[in-house]
Amino acid sequence: MKYLILNKFLANFSNIFDFKYLFTCFFVFLLVFFLIFQNAFAQKTSEKKYKDYTEFEKHIFVQENDTLPYRLLLPENYDKNQKYPLVLFLHGSGERGNTNIVPLTHIAPALLGADFRKNYPCIALVPQCPKGKRWVEVDWKLSTHTQPKEMSEPMELLRKLLDKNIYKNYKIDKKRVYITGLSMGGFGAWDMMARFPKEFAAGVPVCGGADENTAKLLKEMPIWTFHGALDKVVSPDRTRNMVKALENLSEKDKNKEKETKKIIYTEFPSVEHDSWKQVYANKDVWKWLFEQKK
Repeated sequence: MKYLILNKFLANFSNIFDFKYLFTCFFVFLLVFFLIFQNAFAQKTSEKKYKDYTEFEKHIFVQENDTLPYRLLLPENYDKNQKYPLVLFLHGSGERGNTNIVPLTHIAPALLGADFRKNYPCIALVPQCPKGKRWVEVDWKLSTHTQPKEMSEPMELLRKLLDKNIYKNYKIDKKRVYITGLSMGGFGAWDMMARFPKEFAAGVPVCGGADENTAKLLKEMPIWTFHGALDKVVSPDRTRNMVKALENLSEKDKNKEKETKKIIYTEFPSVEHDSWKQVYANKDVWKWLFEQKK
């Protein structure tokens, strides 16, 4: 009798609630919760493997609906009434995002070295390009490219950050503004130097590429560029071709008895894409850079 009553109760209950439907909903809920948790955990874990160099101030530049995270390093014993050189660093594609931490990975150790801080007091600017965007919207795998007519969205924001914030709020020595960048940032450095040749005293593009037709805009700018001969990500021909274009212009000016600044090119014969490791650890590179003045 008890079992008969229980069976009737369960039968009536199942008519009201579809156990399969409830089980499906519960399973979907657990799955969604797991995916959200996993994504949050993965992002947190990913961030933890990158060191946050707290000497660099954290900022976010807001322009209407757009934002550009950036880090700013001020000299030790910073004097707001003194003029300082500016070093602009453009990171590579692997450091894109919005954490405002990852872009420091390859440049912070060099800029925070005791000798560097002592010998080259400067302001360093490290912006972060968002995922899915590029400093220059071109295909890095191409053997050549034409400089886009317009700057990319991140570069446009960087331009506004410089004009509306950095140059206004900090005393920058306009005769000593330097730019460097690696890989995607190397493309960005070449692009920005060509668009604003009068702004930069010198540039150090690393394993990047440029539109050779812009060489005429850069023939008077001191540039020391680098590439690994075994680079499979960005062909070393991209740098070699730009160097050749600049050297050809120098030869023409020599024939006219006009002195021009020379391009310096260093190619690492046994290095692949990560040539920046040797570049930024080289004290001679920084010594050369800070010797350049407009």
